[in-house]
Amino acid sequence: MIQQAKYSCPICCEPLARVNNSYQCAQKHSFDIAKEGYVNLLPVQFKHSKNPGDNKDMVNARRAFLDAGYYQPLRDTIVSMQQQYMPIASVVDAGCGEGYYTAAHAATDTTVYGIDIAKNAVRIASKKYPQCHFSVASIAQLPFEDGSVDWLYSIYAPIKANEFKRLLSDKGYLLTVTPAARHLWQLKQLIYREAKLHDESKSQLEGFTLVDEQRLRYDMTFDDGQMALKLLAMTPFAFKSSAQLTEQLSLSTNFVCEADFLIRLYQKQ
Repeated sequence: MIQQAKYSCPICCEPLARVNNSYQCAQKHSFDIAKEGYVNLLPVQFKHSKNPGDNKDMVNARRAFLDAGYYQPLRDTIVSMQQQYMPIASVVDAGCGEGYYTAAHAATDTTVYGIDIAKNAVRIASKKYPQCHFSVASIAQLPFEDGSVDWLYSIYAPIKANEFKRLLSDKGYLLTVTPAARHLWQLKQLIYREAKLHDESKSQLEGFTLVDEQRLRYDMTFDDGQMALKLLAMTPFAFKSSAQLTEQLSLSTNFVCEADFLIRLYQKQ
């Protein structure tokens, strides 16, 4: 039987039910479904800025980079782990961006929800992947009922252990992806005088047990300098780059850069 996560009202935490083209709770709070198919569950009073999350340039750069397949091995690995441990599940991607990883889970025995604070990213995801359920929301207050999610994952997003534990069903799983030591090492060497390896220490997540850990490492080759620029633009390194570096990358025809990921799977206790 396909599992279903259940939306809750971000204002009063009452269950949300779909009524025509909106979601409503018993307290009459209502959230319209946009024409692209997503629902905005981030009330204006909860925003810390007018347009929170990644800006449009970062979103577009990441979309082009991911669509080119450079992170396909990571996508395949996390889907394989979900199929191994819990193939029938309600899945939530906390910090889904443009939905690249979210959509990979949309199998016959899975209902998939993508959450992100950046409305422009969610709009893109919802248009491209109508088989998934997308909403604008904060991962610090995810709009789901307690215990209604079986498999939750966080890729390069903040880990809110208490909130994730609240969402997960008994024995539910949390999968995290963080940079391993040499992730994007060659790019870092171009930017920093003394590049440092990423910290690989484990997060101590109260209420969770680490059940699996995998390291995924491979080389990415960029024959097109413009794609190397997109990689730069989608990372925090973009704020440290110079005009000289941008020109250097744009003219490159054989730039090799390491992808190095740590994938950790935790189970709720």
